[in-house]
Amino acid sequence: MRQYAGFGTAEESNKRYKFLLSQGITGLSVAFDLPTQMGMDSDHRLAAGEVGRVGVAIDSLADMQALFSGIQLEGVSTSMTINSTAAILLCLYVLVGEGQGARREKLSGTIQNDILKEYIARGTYIYPPRPAMRIITDLFAWAGHELPEWNTISISGYHIREAGSTAIQEVAFTLANAIAYIDAAIRAGLDVDSFAPRLSFFFNAHNNFLEEIAKYRAARRLYAHIMRDRFGAKLDRSCMLRFHAQTGGSTLTAQQPEVNVVRVTLQAMAAVLGGTQSLHTNGQDEALSLPTEQSARVALRTQQVIAYESGVTSVPDPLGGCEYIEKLTGDIERGAREYIERIDSMGGTLVAIEKGYVQSEIQNSAYEYQKAVEEGRQIVVGVNKFQTDEVDAPHQFRIDPELERRQIERVRELRASRSADAVRSALFKLEEAARGTENLMPRILDCCRALATVGEISDALRKVFGEHRESSF
Repeated sequence: MRQYAGFGTAEESNKRYKFLLSQGITGLSVAFDLPTQMGMDSDHRLAAGEVGRVGVAIDSLADMQALFSGIQLEGVSTSMTINSTAAILLCLYVLVGEGQGARREKLSGTIQNDILKEYIARGTYIYPPRPAMRIITDLFAWAGHELPEWNTISISGYHIREAGSTAIQEVAFTLANAIAYIDAAIRAGLDVDSFAPRLSFFFNAHNNFLEEIAKYRAARRLYAHIMRDRFGAKLDRSCMLRFHAQTGGSTLTAQQPEVNVVRVTLQAMAAVLGGTQSLHTNGQDEALSLPTEQSARVALRTQQVIAYESGVTSVPDPLGGCEYIEKLTGDIERGAREYIERIDSMGGTLVAIEKGYVQSEIQNSAYEYQKAVEEGRQIVVGVNKFQTDEVDAPHQFRIDPELERRQIERVRELRASRSADAVRSALFKLEEAARGTENLMPRILDCCRALATVGEISDALRKVFGEHRESSF
C-alpha cells in the first residue's frame, strides 16, 4: 500500500509521511511540484504561484534532508514521481541515506524516470528526447552497480490513459516506450538481464471493471513475449511485468464527489484482481482540489478493506480461466501488438513521437470519448445522468501561500551560505561530462553534494543539450 501526501515545503510534507507510516503504509510515494519537475528553483520567475502546489518543493539537498527527517531510509521503500530531473532527485535521496549511515545496497524504491510519456501525454520535459534518453541509460548503468534494490524506471501508462487513451492504447504505448528504453540501454552496452529485473511499470485503473482486469493480464503476457522473443532475456525476473496502479484521476467528478468513493473502490478492486503489486487510491475530492485529510484517510481505508477484509488477496489470479476475461485479455493483447508493429514500421517510438503519431492517436480517442459523453452515449453518473440540484461544495483543501515565500527564502539562504567555488567547479565538470560520453550520474552526485540546486544542475545540462520545443500536430 502506498499513498501520496506531500505538498508545500519539505517540513510540512515530512509530518504527513510520518503520519502515513504510523497508519500501516509500507511504502511512501513522493510527488514533486511543477518547478522541481521542470528543473526550476522555487525563486525562478516562472515558478511563481506553482511552488508546492501539486507536490513537494525540492530545491537542494537541504530540502530532501528535511523531507525525510526522522525517517530511516533503509526501513522504507520510496517511490518518486519525477522524470526530467529524476537523476538529480535520486542523487539527493542517496545523499540523505548516506547522511543517515544507510548502505546504498539497502536503499529500495522506484524513480519514475519515464521521459517518453512526457513528450506523449504530460509535458514536463526539459531536454530533447535523445539526450534525455542518455541520462536515463546512464542512470540504469550507475544504479545497477550502486543501488541494486532500486527500480530504475517506472514506465508509465497512467498519464497516457489520463490524456484520453483507450485501454488498448495504454498497454501498447507503454510497452512501446519500454522497448525504446531497453533498446537504448542495450545500445549503450548494457546486457538486458543486467537491468531488466529492475524495470517497473505504472498503470491506470478506470471504471470498466472487467476490461481493466483483462488489461493488466494482457500487458503481463505481452511483455513476457517481448522480453523473451525480442530481447532474448534469459532470467525469469527480466520477463516479469511488475507494476504499480493508481485509480483514475480523470474519472473523478466535481459533481456529487461522494460518488467518487464508489469509483475508486471499483477501480482499486480491478487493479488488485488484475495483479498489481502496489496501489494508490485517490481521494473523493481530487476533482476539486488536493484531498483533505478526511478524504485521504477514506482512500487509505479503501485499500485496507480490500487487503484485509475482502479475501481477494489470497489468490494470485482469481479470474484466470473465466471465459469472458480470457477473451478480453486476448483482444487487448492483439490490439496492443498491432500498435507496436505499426510503431516498429515507422522506425520506433522516438520517430513515432517526433512525427506526432502517438499523440494524435491519444487525442483522437479523447475526442471520441468526450463526444460520447456529451451525446449521452457514455453515461457518467451525476454528470450527464442522475444529476441533482445540490450546489453545496464540500470543504476543499487550501494551500497557505506563505509556504511559497518560506521556500523562496530557504533556497536563497542556501545559496548565500554554501561554497560558491565548490558549486562552480562541480557544475563545470558536469557540463564537460555532458559534452563527452562519460556517465553523468557521478557528476550529478558531486553537484548535489556541493549543494548545487536542482535548477542550477538542470541549467548546466540545458547549456549542452538545449531545451525541447513541442511541434504542432
